[in-house]
Amino acid sequence: MELANRVKTLTPSSTLAITAKAKQLKNEGHDVIGLGAGEPDFNTPQFIIDAANEAAQNGFTKYTPSGGIPKLKEAIVNKLQKDNGLSYTTDEIIVTTGAKHALYTLFQVLLNKGDEVIVPAPYWVSYPEQIKLAEGKPVVIKADEANNFKITPEQLEASITDKTKALIINSPSNPTGMMYSKGELEKISDICLKHNLLIVSDEIYEQLIYTDDQHVSIAGISDQLKEQSIVINGVSKSHSMTGWRIGYAAGPNKIIKAMTNLASHSTSNPTSISQYAALAAYSSEEDSGEEMRRTFRERLDTLHELLNEIPGVSCRKPKGAFYLFPNVKEAVRQNGFESTDAWVTALLEEEKVALVPGSGFGFPDNVRLSYAISIELLKEAAERINRFVVNHQS
Repeated sequence: MELANRVKTLTPSSTLAITAKAKQLKNEGHDVIGLGAGEPDFNTPQFIIDAANEAAQNGFTKYTPSGGIPKLKEAIVNKLQKDNGLSYTTDEIIVTTGAKHALYTLFQVLLNKGDEVIVPAPYWVSYPEQIKLAEGKPVVIKADEANNFKITPEQLEASITDKTKALIINSPSNPTGMMYSKGELEKISDICLKHNLLIVSDEIYEQLIYTDDQHVSIAGISDQLKEQSIVINGVSKSHSMTGWRIGYAAGPNKIIKAMTNLASHSTSNPTSISQYAALAAYSSEEDSGEEMRRTFRERLDTLHELLNEIPGVSCRKPKGAFYLFPNVKEAVRQNGFESTDAWVTALLEEEKVALVPGSGFGFPDNVRLSYAISIELLKEAAERINRFVVNHQS
């Protein structure tokens, strides 16, 4: 039986592939240190778990409205006003089965065949694949590492054609952890307004920032920009709720209504109990993420310093998320490997350290490391990577 053409070009997730390989080795009894995780290593806060249990006990286990329960949508409206200075109505909110589902549904309702979406690289691995599934065309702009992996207005302007429909902004970024400043976003937004481009602002890491810099939502820069922006977010990273699968999109009612209609024919609704858990997360006055941020900041400082001591490895220090994206081009060359992918595979096999090759993010000279594990394991991982590099030097 022949598969549909739309899935034939899909590239398997490099993050999931390396995680699967690491788990296999671990199951075989090897002492593997996995730095590929895209989720916090903290458990969901207890008050959120308690709220989910209470919801289940009270019978909230049935279908809900496709776009989310009204109370959760109201809580998201309040969150966006309080944290981002953005005013939305509940008709401009859709609750989805994770932020990934929000993005997937958005591209499905937004793109016609051949429509172009500008994707800055390094990019999260699913952006190009989701665009292709909607029969759109990802147009990749390679950011300069010297510019902290951020695109410039000149690069954006040069990439726009009469088929360009949208631009993705992910700040703080996966895989780099870098952030756009308000001034940088203003310059980018001027070009988007000029060309009537929709801005897809993926803000899933907004609560995980380790400097005095403030997260800026591009939708909050002006009312006109708000009308041309879709904000994507969720509780997965901010509240360590990756497995609960609750995200959301906020934007113009016309787009949100179309997304809701599509969701009604695909997922029916986000999981009822998870929605009540997310409601507790957004309704609480407790800053449940402060301990996580403090721990991540300490890990970032430690691992960043250790990586820069490894021969042939250079790493810029990010401001947010929980990833480092070092350049290993020189180490790969000195070690005699043909590609970073081969280098990463050998590292896993020999030293049992799992990294994600940068090729999956559009940057083949780099690797992504997650510091969502204990600081002791991070130190051990850095020691193993250093040993591997030194042993293979030619």
